[in-house]
Amino acid sequence: MSEFGEIYNAINEAQDGKGLTPKQEQILKAAVEIFAEKGYASSSTSEIAARAGVAEGTIFRHYKTKKDLLFSIVTPFMTQFTVPLLASHFTKEVFDEPPEGLEPFLKKIIKNRFEFARENAPLLKIVLQEIAFQPELQSRYESVFLEEVFPKFERALNELKEQGSVIDFPNRSIIRMIISTVVGFLVTRFLLAPESEWEDEEELDRTIHFIMYGLGGK
Repeated sequence: MSEFGEIYNAINEAQDGKGLTPKQEQILKAAVEIFAEKGYASSSTSEIAARAGVAEGTIFRHYKTKKDLLFSIVTPFMTQFTVPLLASHFTKEVFDEPPEGLEPFLKKIIKNRFEFARENAPLLKIVLQEIAFQPELQSRYESVFLEEVFPKFERALNELKEQGSVIDFPNRSIIRMIISTVVGFLVTRFLLAPESEWEDEEELDRTIHFIMYGLGGK
């Protein structure tokens, strides 16, 4: 399941130190593929078992319900993708050092999340499909965001304001604008139009420019 990169490691770490068995790897890989293709509600454990090449009963030996299977995939992904702007082990790189200016700060966030989304596009699709319909996911997302992301983001913005690099808007408004722009870019790039002829470096720079200056002519 190496194509899922960091999330595979995160799921492994979430197994109380036991790691994933080969059959769990097969089940999770098949579940990711089918949930991404059909959505959680339209998928069945029998389909997942067939794709994984295991008996359906094997799934229920590892996961009590289909929802448990969904959460075993989505929860580590949400944690990784949400901290700091949706990846926990990037907090040091993005937030623990004082920002040197708005542009380098945005570049760190966007480049980190771009690579993460590139490696985990099917999982991103599952989260976007299911978060509107799964109150438990909404609650977990809100908790991670408010406890882990917002305070670090707000501290960085306050430092940028002191430098004169950021307009004196409420931090919540600035964070909303940054997140909606970055996530919108990643969703368009990897889920809505992945086959378009993208010039990724130019798109990254344009996204940063848009956040900093908007679309109005000088």
